[in-house]
Amino acid sequence: MTKSTTTYWNALSPENRERWTAIKGMEGMAEELTLSVDEVTGEYTRLTRFLAGANTAAFGGKTHPYPEEVFIVSGRLYDQAFDLWLEAGHYASRPPGEVHGPFKTDVGCVVLEVSFPNRIGDSNAAHSIISPGSA
Repeated sequence: MTKSTTTYWNALSPENRERWTAIKGMEGMAEELTLSVDEVTGEYTRLTRFLAGANTAAFGGKTHPYPEEVFIVSGRLYDQAFDLWLEAGHYASRPPGEVHGPFKTDVGCVVLEVSFPNRIGDSNAAHSIISPGSA
């Protein structure tokens, strides 16, 4: 159970544009780039790029039975579930079942996502909310 590894490379460099793929059903709105994956557990780290003007309202909010972490790398993204504009530097550690989205962006946004689909129903996945500055 080991995630794939790679040496340093710049995922955001224009020379790596061809590595990004459209997210099925969201062509023209969002693309993804898997950075690392564990083929056994399904755990993965990926970048999701929401293109300027993207709006996922037609898909509604999203939830899944596993925890994930998200970090806004660049741009800004509105999360309707939280009535909040997320900007570069925003971070969340989502518990299983937490509703997020739908999303929209005016300028585009890149999100780093670390997901743990193998932790479905794992009682260790539950966490307490840590306020900024209390850690």
